[in-house]
Amino acid sequence: MEVKPGYKQTEVGVIPVEWDVKTLGSLTTLLTNGFVGTATTAYVESDDGVLYIQGYNVQENGFNFHGIKRVSKAFHARNKKSCLQAGDLLTIQTGDIGVTTVVPPELVGANCHALIISRLRKQESEPGYYCHYFNSERGRVAFKEIETGTTMKHLNGGDMKRLFLPSPPVEEQRAIATTLSDVDGLLGGLDRLIAKKRDLKQAAMQQLLTGQTRLPGFHGEWEVKSFAELFNFSGGYSASRDQLSSAGHCYLHYGDIHGATKTTVDVRADYQNIPKLDIPLKRVASKSLLEDGDVVFVDASEDDEGASRHVVVVNKDKKPFISGLHTIVAKSKTDELAHEYRRYCFQTAAIRQQFLFYAVGTKVSGISKTNIAKLKMPVPKVPEQTAIASVLTEMDRELAVLEQRREKTRALKQAMMQELLTGRTRLV
Repeated sequence: MEVKPGYKQTEVGVIPVEWDVKTLGSLTTLLTNGFVGTATTAYVESDDGVLYIQGYNVQENGFNFHGIKRVSKAFHARNKKSCLQAGDLLTIQTGDIGVTTVVPPELVGANCHALIISRLRKQESEPGYYCHYFNSERGRVAFKEIETGTTMKHLNGGDMKRLFLPSPPVEEQRAIATTLSDVDGLLGGLDRLIAKKRDLKQAAMQQLLTGQTRLPGFHGEWEVKSFAELFNFSGGYSASRDQLSSAGHCYLHYGDIHGATKTTVDVRADYQNIPKLDIPLKRVASKSLLEDGDVVFVDASEDDEGASRHVVVVNKDKKPFISGLHTIVAKSKTDELAHEYRRYCFQTAAIRQQFLFYAVGTKVSGISKTNIAKLKMPVPKVPEQTAIASVLTEMDRELAVLEQRREKTRALKQAMMQELLTGRTRLV
């Protein structure tokens, strides 16, 4: 393949002639593992313990401090090798291998577990540049070539040292890192705004769906209804994942409810993404065929959070839609619940607590059709339901706009990485 003027072919592909190719080992003063072994006996609850960074705390160019641990100072003193300095690269070694972040000044002195620490020569290397490269498409391909293991992928420090990396002049590294970090800042701002909007929506739902806050113009007492008064319950048609295909009738598997990001499934809008089951409809009980407004709950979950998972069916075209394995179908007995209201009314803390109360099992929590019928909820008149649903739907629209903007920004960043980290586009 002909290389255009100003570029050269190298071990890492085509790069500008001013760029070098160097091994990670030649760029580092230290490349080592974090502590490997069992550290649970060293965990401490006190705030004066030393922060202990693990793989699940590391994200692309950032950290997630959920579930962060601390270890004793004595443990830390015995494991100085894995004590972190500002600018160190931390790379996930096992599992989601290759995901890398840079240690910020506020984490200096922390310790870490089973992560690869790369301490770069600062005079010739900008950590942010190499962090973005590791997290780029090219970086992931490079890690793929050196990974070991079958079921659980793993990176070895020795192999990491031999990784070939494009190495621009350090000033250009800094310019690239700054540009991509600016986009990360924009993404972080959108993530925070989305999280704030979600929290506001949750608070609004808790207030409006329980009657603690009433919308203007609505008064009067709400009735408390049992699910048995509102719905007829039935089970789904049992089919396993390996029976599903891209042909046949739409089929709602309980795993798709657990994995859903929405509480609705719209047959018209989501048709291409809904799994299919190629069987004659005469084999399916009419109670298992989903109609517009039906609510489908899972009857089993491996965690408390999933015990009340459900979706509301939007099927205005009346297409054949089969409710599947481990589902409970709720079909309306009355017209007391507006369709739009059903998208929200089962998401309150009170409803979730009732699901947990009636759920049985140890490793897997299950709820029966008999028990789900016992649940109760306050029900306003339909006009108030419609007004509440309208407020919450507008909040959903705002969230959707922000999420679309975030996805576009992420796509823009990916394109920028592809250009800047390969030298196709140069910064002035």
